[in-house]
Amino acid sequence: MKTIILTEQNSVVSQYLSELRDIVIQKDSMRFRKNMARIASVASVEISKTLNYEQKDVQTPLGIAKCNVIADKLVIASILRAGLTLHNGILEVFDHAESGFVAAYRKYGSDNKFLIQMEYASHPKLEGKVLIIGDCMVATGASLLLAYNKLIEDGEPLHTHIIAPIVSQAALAYLSKQLPHKNVTIWIGAVDEELTNKAYIVPGLGDAGDLAYGSKL
Repeated sequence: MKTIILTEQNSVVSQYLSELRDIVIQKDSMRFRKNMARIASVASVEISKTLNYEQKDVQTPLGIAKCNVIADKLVIASILRAGLTLHNGILEVFDHAESGFVAAYRKYGSDNKFLIQMEYASHPKLEGKVLIIGDCMVATGASLLLAYNKLIEDGEPLHTHIIAPIVSQAALAYLSKQLPHKNVTIWIGAVDEELTNKAYIVPGLGDAGDLAYGSKL
């Protein structure tokens, strides 16, 4: 698995992340969603530089222009529900992509330990296509790995890109061992070092789904 951290060099992603983490700015859920989408769009532009292109003759009002267009078929698969914020940002860049969705969540027991529950996965065929997975917060990596394995059950994508604004150091180490080394790239906003005994990322930003869409039952 190849790892690319978007904030290793100064860019506007650092500004977006600072606002996502800010407890005051977080009160504006529309801005929270927008900043998630912006990070996804920046990562998507970087992903576009890795894709295959082909030349196409385009008819203009005055002649023929030779243009390079994306040759790869893309599928965007987001992990619900927080991942919807990233999905919109990726679609802003790759507006011809197909879409898929995975519902996965933590189910806690009385001892505060949890299992990852997957309710469903809905997606088009992935064989020979480029898969882009969006996951806002990767704490342990368990739900992301479960989603990845579920998505590729029916066919191997040409390459898988993962967009994750915040990832814990523990999750990054786990995924580096579990995911394929050759055809998976993860695009990260920031890596946070601490993980609590309940597997919450510190400093993190809180519950991305709640901040984006409101509290759940």
